[in-house]
Amino acid sequence: MRAISGSVATRPEALPWRAMRSAGWALVGSALLLALVGLATVSSASSELGGSLLARQAIWIVLGIVIMGLGAALDGKLLLRAAPAIYGLGLISVGLVTFLGHEAGGSRSWIGIAGLGGQPSDLAKIGTALLLARYFGGLRQLHLDLRHLLVGGVIVALPVAFIVVQPDLGGAAMFVPLYLGMVLVAGVRVRWLALVAVAALAVGPAVWAFGMQDYQRDRIATFVSPERDPLGAGYQVRQSKIAVGSGALLGKGYGQGTQSQLRFLPARHTDFVFAVLAEEWGFLGVLMVLGCYSFYLWTGLRIATRARNRAGVLLAAGLLAALAAHLLYNTGMMIGMVPVTGIPLPFLSYGGSFMLFCFFVTGVLLGIDMRRYVNRL
Repeated sequence: MRAISGSVATRPEALPWRAMRSAGWALVGSALLLALVGLATVSSASSELGGSLLARQAIWIVLGIVIMGLGAALDGKLLLRAAPAIYGLGLISVGLVTFLGHEAGGSRSWIGIAGLGGQPSDLAKIGTALLLARYFGGLRQLHLDLRHLLVGGVIVALPVAFIVVQPDLGGAAMFVPLYLGMVLVAGVRVRWLALVAVAALAVGPAVWAFGMQDYQRDRIATFVSPERDPLGAGYQVRQSKIAVGSGALLGKGYGQGTQSQLRFLPARHTDFVFAVLAEEWGFLGVLMVLGCYSFYLWTGLRIATRARNRAGVLLAAGLLAALAAHLLYNTGMMIGMVPVTGIPLPFLSYGGSFMLFCFFVTGVLLGIDMRRYVNRL
């Protein structure tokens, strides 16, 4: 009787750690591999700076691993209870940085402390995802109705409004896939989605006229007609295409890319780090990295389906949708498929707050996988 009692008492604690040997370890392994690839690529792209960016990126990765551990260790119910506070903190941070932040690339969306910088919008993404998961997860019906879509839309619109004012339209746009990922998983009728799409199209002209700076309109115009300004707004994409194409099958070798080493490619360690990787590692290297991303997302989706409650599934779906959107947009930007904007590449681009965001997503997914046998997130 004692043995049976002991077995039952320890089972909830033992099973989650055993589960780490499969999907959890695969998820962590792919995240760490991508971060190490990014560290090596940032080192090559910023070699003229004497390794200062390499050291900072290494610090962010170490902090990210700590955040991943915390995200996995925290009970999901605790995170959801704290969602309003985290969301409020995110709103305050994006509001303050709008007026007091550091301006870079035409947008006042950055803060810097002791030489390390980041964007509060990444904290706002986490708070928004948690609050949406808490709200949608508490609904007990098969399909969301228009009222639920509007409440969720307001939750998203508040931080987005501050980010648009900064102005950082690219960062604001990344809240959309987070919202849509949750809405689609929660269940929504097609007519309501069509209504939301029509409303978004209706406000498009107003955004173009009043919500964009001149340089942002130039980027979109150059995307539509690349030859109009090859040495100005179209310069980044032009050099990126040269870098990607010159990598050919096997690449030019690590640290041997002419576009990056001779500084022809702007933002080569941040938004255009993927072009550096393509030039140095070639098509096969790019294929391997994209395969690693695909494995990460596929593993994350497998874990999401194992969540024991609705809020856990929704949270995982929204966070994965946000990461996938960053990946698709950034890689599309490298070859001129979408307009250029400041969208970093998950785990690879130089930067702090987004690296922490990526590892936090990994930690949340890891926590879901570890707790799939017990009745909690």
